[in-house]
Amino acid sequence: MTHEQQFYIDGQWVDPIKPRLLDVIDPSTEEAYTQISIGSAADVDKAVAAAQRALVSFGRSTRQERIDLLQSILAEYNKRRNDVGDAISREMGAPVQFARDIQAGRGTAHLERMIEVLKTYPFETVEGTTLIAREPIGVCGLITPWNWPVNQIACKVVPAIAAGCTMILKPSEEAPIDAIIWSEIMHAAGTPKGVYNMIQGTGAEVGEAMSSHPGIDMMSFTGSTRAGIRVAQAAATTVKRVAQELGGKSANILLPDVDFQTAVTKGINSMMVNSGQSCTAPSRMFVPADRQDEVKAIAKAAAEKFVVGNPQDPKTRLGPVVNEAQFNKIQGLIQKGIDEGAELVTGGVGRPENLNRGYYVRPTVFANVRNDMTIAREEIFGPVIVILPYKDEAEVIQQANDTVYGLAAYVQSSDLEYARKVASQMRAGNVHINYPMGDTAAPFGGYKQSGNGREYGKWGMEEFLETKAVIGYKAA
Repeated sequence: MTHEQQFYIDGQWVDPIKPRLLDVIDPSTEEAYTQISIGSAADVDKAVAAAQRALVSFGRSTRQERIDLLQSILAEYNKRRNDVGDAISREMGAPVQFARDIQAGRGTAHLERMIEVLKTYPFETVEGTTLIAREPIGVCGLITPWNWPVNQIACKVVPAIAAGCTMILKPSEEAPIDAIIWSEIMHAAGTPKGVYNMIQGTGAEVGEAMSSHPGIDMMSFTGSTRAGIRVAQAAATTVKRVAQELGGKSANILLPDVDFQTAVTKGINSMMVNSGQSCTAPSRMFVPADRQDEVKAIAKAAAEKFVVGNPQDPKTRLGPVVNEAQFNKIQGLIQKGIDEGAELVTGGVGRPENLNRGYYVRPTVFANVRNDMTIAREEIFGPVIVILPYKDEAEVIQQANDTVYGLAAYVQSSDLEYARKVASQMRAGNVHINYPMGDTAAPFGGYKQSGNGREYGKWGMEEFLETKAVIGYKAA
């Protein structure tokens, strides 16, 4: 039996209280390939009640019980990892091998990391005569996005379980199928009834009901800054904790001593992967003004190597963007860049020449961009990179930080000490030096309007913990 038109509540698949269906669109064809049910506030009430009942026992579960559960989830997840990848490829357009290896691979990585964290995490310490206890915050509402769907499900659900919390997940209605598979995995792993619940639906209805619900103790949200503000406003009425990972417009600073062939090529590749739909994408490339012509040539060659096409074709490196609204937004911003006088190096408006349907965007590079142009200020969330020339170190640091966002920044240099010096001045939650491998133990989150709180590893679990001081615990 498939579960596209059901929710997972209190350990079983259930029908929505008020039946309503929503098409799920394949962005490569622009056609619906299935339908999901979307929920209401009544479904949220039902899931919260189940989570509250489960919290009584699961909130007092032992470390070993939670490790055993996570290990069981990991085993079941690895059995279905390719299913998860195939679902992601279909629902949001990622090339199928990328979806299987990288997108779905993140689920395995977060589970393995959290199991190791949980083995040694100090939930109780004694300081003087006081016991400091770190306890589960309670029932958690989790809202996840469509661009890295199972990554964000894993980096919320997994630490919440490790902390001893119970939860309600609302995945993106744009990428709902991988969340159904995840829920089947949770069931197969023997997750206790009510610990994990999943409701499909829109942010305006289900997300709003969760954020304002008095029975939910914490909201963890990943998505746009605009939507994050709405979650925080709704959550304020019950003074619940809100952790948010929001938008980004990340600077990539190429210092004068770097190998430009390597640094520019890697910068383009990092930007274009996932069709540019990553909140940490290095979308603003800052280069020395006297090297811009050289950089343009390298960037053009690198961008034009991306084969755009059907996500199921093994030759494809760039699939479609997720939906029509996103496609139209990107097209409008590309045109805005042209209208405001940026130099179009390659790409531009319209689909690639060989494609006449599907939400495909041409890999686009702009040069001679000023930091006050729209394409340098707004998060485009597509395969579009802007090159900004700078004259000296002071100017590039000032301009790199001149943004409302602060999720990630990138620094490239052949001198590690020089790179570290510049990195220390970046107002961003993550700074990447010389394109390192990802680190699931590193705290992930942003400054400014890129959010608050941190995810990944022990930092992610701590977002789901309250701190209690038991004074007089030990005789003086």
